[in-house]
Amino acid sequence: MQITTIGLDIAKNVFQVHCIDAAEKVVVRKQLRRGQVLKFFAPLPPCLVGLEACATAHYWSRELTKLGHEVRLMPAKDVKAYVKRNKNDAADAEAICEAVRRPTMRFVGAKSAEQQGRLMQHRTRDLLIRQRTQVINALRAHLAELGIVAAQGREGLKQLLAIIADEKDERLPIDARASLIVLAAQLQALQTMIGSIERRLVVQHRANEASKRLESVPGIGIIGASAIAATVTDPNAFRSGRDFAAWVGLVPRQDSTGGKQKLGPISKQGDRYLPPHSCGRGAFRAGAGQEEPREKSVADAASGAAAIQGGGHCARQ
Repeated sequence: MQITTIGLDIAKNVFQVHCIDAAEKVVVRKQLRRGQVLKFFAPLPPCLVGLEACATAHYWSRELTKLGHEVRLMPAKDVKAYVKRNKNDAADAEAICEAVRRPTMRFVGAKSAEQQGRLMQHRTRDLLIRQRTQVINALRAHLAELGIVAAQGREGLKQLLAIIADEKDERLPIDARASLIVLAAQLQALQTMIGSIERRLVVQHRANEASKRLESVPGIGIIGASAIAATVTDPNAFRSGRDFAAWVGLVPRQDSTGGKQKLGPISKQGDRYLPPHSCGRGAFRAGAGQEEPREKSVADAASGAAAIQGGGHCARQ
C-alpha cells in the first residue's frame, strides 16, 4: 500500500516513523538511526510529513522538502494532546501522524539556513550578555568580601576595574588580584565580542528593508527589528497586530469559565527573546511637549512585519 502520511519523531540519533495509507491504516512503524532517515524517505512517493517544531526540525524540514515531500512543523505542546497513555517514541510518532492531519492544527513556518544564521547571532549575543552579567556580579561579590564596594552601573564598575589594575592598592591581596585580573580580562573579551556582533547586526539591519520598516514602530529598535524580521517567516499568517502580540507572549493568562473572565499576569509564552527588544518604555511614554502619549506598541510591529511581503496581515509560528 502507498504511504500518504508520515509522523516523524526526531531526536539526536534515534528517530521513529509512523506511516499510514489513504485508508488510515498503519503501513510502517519502525525505528531509524540518523544515517537511515534520508535513505528511508528518498524512494518514497511525495507524501505529507509531520514533525514537532523542536531542535533540528527546520533542518529536517528543508532536507525532506528537497526530496519532494510536504513537510509541516507543529508546536510540541499542540501535539501532546494526541499522545495516548504513556509517552514513548512510537506513541509520539503516532501522535504526530494524527495531529498533522487535523484541519485546526497550527503550523510553524520552516526557516531557511540564512534565517537561522541571523537568529544565531541574536542568541549568541544574548548568551554573551548573560555571561558578562555573571562576570560583573562575580567581580563585585569578590571585592565586597574585601570591603570594596562601588555604586551600581558602569561608573561604579569602572572604579572597581581601576582598583584591580592599580598594583599599588594594598587592599587587594596578591592572590585576590591575580584572580580578579583574570575576570577583568574575561569581561573585556566579552565586551569586545558583544560589540562585534552588534556591529554586524547593524550592518544587516541597514541592508534589510523589512527590518528598517519595523524600526519605525515606536518602542522597537535595531536589535528588536532585526530579530523580528529573522524570526517571522510569513507575516501573512497573522490576522492582526493583536495576534502578533499574543504570539510574542504579551497577553494575560486566562482562567475563564462559566462566562466569567478571569485574567492573570502576562503569560510570557512564545519567544522569550523578542519581548524585551520589541516593547521599550518609549512605546508607552508621552514625549516631551506632546499632548497625547504615543500609544503604539509591540502590537503595531505586526503591521510593520506585514511590510515584509507588502500585505495587510501578519505572521504566526
